[in-house]
Amino acid sequence: MPKLDFKTAVAQEEDYLRRVHPTPNDVPGCLNLFDIYLSCGVIRSQVKSLYRYGERPNCSPKLEEFKFCLMLKPMHPEEQREAWIRRRAEWWANKRLAKSSEDVWDIREEPLQSYPRPIVFDRPDSESPPSLG
Repeated sequence: MPKLDFKTAVAQEEDYLRRVHPTPNDVPGCLNLFDIYLSCGVIRSQVKSLYRYGERPNCSPKLEEFKFCLMLKPMHPEEQREAWIRRRAEWWANKRLAKSSEDVWDIREEPLQSYPRPIVFDRPDSESPPSLG
């Protein structure tokens, strides 16, 4: 698989996000982002993160998203949408280009030969299977 550069990844993500969020109303609002930030600090989230990762969750990225949303408030709704799409596309591009477990595996272009193996019986066809009982 060819290596992807950051600029191309951002362009791909922007194109995708524009299709997923076609209008300014489709972009998450500040209140929604604030709720997401607050939910990061609740006991359930804390316990789940401690159990899974051995540490408390990092809520600062969620706070930064909320602050960014507040910064967009004076803009026109379409400008807000474009700024949000640009920021989210850069985030996804960074995530796609960073190391991940997917780097270990190559995509198979064609199926394996003779897989699955055919089932072969060791007895001749005239012999009947053993009876149960």
